[in-house]
Amino acid sequence: MINAAKNLLDKIGIAATSLCAIHCLLLPLMLPLFPLIGASFLAQDAFEQGFLAITMVLGFFALYSGYKRYHNRLYPFSLLFLGGFIYWQKDLFGDAAEPFTVMIGALLVVAAHLINIKLTRRCADC
Repeated sequence: MINAAKNLLDKIGIAATSLCAIHCLLLPLMLPLFPLIGASFLAQDAFEQGFLAITMVLGFFALYSGYKRYHNRLYPFSLLFLGGFIYWQKDLFGDAAEPFTVMIGALLVVAAHLINIKLTRRCADC
């Protein structure tokens, strides 16, 4: 039970990052349907940026919790911030490269959470 509670924020962060990536990858396919179902806000840049910001803040707190309590390692933060930066800059490389930049950014953020979980579980004194 303690291990499950220790990793809850990381699991929520993985889920949020995955939802964000799925949203970005399926957006071109779903765009024509949004006005029909009253969900046009899902296609706005402000929604995407807000969701990414929430995901990054959640990721920071999850990693900080593991860092402070269990492992004192900084490299998961590097992966989190690099992934978030790449994800944020997805439009910089053009529409053709957007799915790849989204996936790279999302994979780095998920990797940061998975590494944090691994480091947290490795702590023998906790």
